[in-house]
Parts: sequence; C-alpha cells; structure tokens
Amino acid sequence: MVTALIFAGGVGKRMNTKSKPKQFLEMQGKPIIIYTLEHFQNSDLIDQIVVVCIEDKINELKKMILRYDITKVVSIVPGGDSGHESIYNGIIAMKDDCSESDIVLLHDGVRPLIQCELISDCIESVEKYGNGITVEAVKESIAQSLDGNCIKAIPERQEMYAIKAPQAFRYGMIKELYDRAKKENVIFWDAASMCRRYGVSLYMVKSSKNNIKITEAADYYIYRALYELQEEQQIIGT
Repeated sequence: MVTALIFAGGVGKRMNTKSKPKQFLEMQGKPIIIYTLEHFQNSDLIDQIVVVCIEDKINELKKMILRYDITKVVSIVPGGDSGHESIYNGIIAMKDDCSESDIVLLHDGVRPLIQCELISDCIESVEKYGNGITVEAVKESIAQSLDGNCIKAIPERQEMYAIKAPQAFRYGMIKELYDRAKKENVIFWDAASMCRRYGVSLYMVKSSKNNIKITEAADYYIYRALYELQEEQQIIGT
C-alpha cells in the first residue's frame, strides 16, 4: 500500500495573511491544499491520503474534501507545535493501517504543482533503494556560514541540490526514526535531515518542473502565473 502524508499544519507567518493560513488561500476559487490533494487523488499509485492539519481548521478541511470529492483521504489529524511533530502525528495515525514494508510519501500541502510522474519516480526509488528524496540542482553558488556573517566555504555548485518534496520511505523505517527522535527529544527540519543524522543513505529523485513551495507572498504570485501558463498550454496544445 502507498500512502500520501500531506502536511497542511503551517500557519503561514511569512505570508502576512491574518485571515487564512497559506494552504487555505484560494486561486481561481479553489484552496491551494485542494490543488495539492487532487494530484494524489488522481494518481493510480496512491491508495490513501492522510492529512495533518491545523486543529481549528480540520472541520473546514473536511467540508472542502467533500465538496471537491477527494475520496482517498482516510484521516485528518491535528498538527503539533512544529513541522517535525506534525509529521510524526501523521505517521502515528497510520500505524494501524500500514505494514513496515508499505510506502509513505511525505509532501507539503503548499506544493500544488507536483506532477504524477514525480509521484511515480519517488515510489520507484523506494522500491529500488528504500527511499526517494526529491531534489533540484541549484542554479546559483551556495555559501556556508557558521555565524551568519563570515563565509566558511563555497561548495562546488555542480555538487549542490535543493531538497524538496515528496520525500518517500518504507513506513517501518521512517516510523522507527521518528520514534527514536521522539525518545531523544530531537526535532529535525525535515525527514531527510533526520535520516542523514541517523546514518541512512539517501537516494535522489530529480524534481519535476516548477515544484515550488508557497512560503512567502511572492511565491503565491509565482504559483498563480505558473498555473495560468499551464492552463493556457493545455488550451492551445503546446
């Protein structure tokens, strides 16, 4: 079984949206989170979807899921105090339905331009290597600094990749590591960072085009432009 675990628990502090979290902002009358969920709904490779959501938005999300006929959502669970804790809540919610060998794809609710091919590539990577981490080659040089002031190193650009989502794993392995982090009271930026800290070899899946994360206000306008461009290309057949 393959489960998509979608994180929609952020409050969008960097968006300056006082009324709505960023995942509930609308584009052409439809919430961003629904655009994201539809990609997993429409993938024949995804058996079920679990969503981690801000607790006081769960009822609202349930209504949206019914309205847009997202039938694969089997559970909506409240988020935690951090992204790490929220994902762990989702993983724990899956324990009665998932075996250790089942596959789970961790994805941001605010990455609505994911393509079905990327979902397939991540699953294929898990089947071959045990995991699949979506990455994109960086387009500019990267500076490393320990104090935010002095540059310590500038790694070779051709060796640098930005980590994105989905991040895909065998359920038993990723649950075991989140359990370990919980026991050790450690919080990680994302699942890939946690895996590397615990010595897991990770394997790259090249990101699909325009797989942006809507974090700041500018990202929303970029997303809108990209979405409208895709719609135009479908209409004119380019």
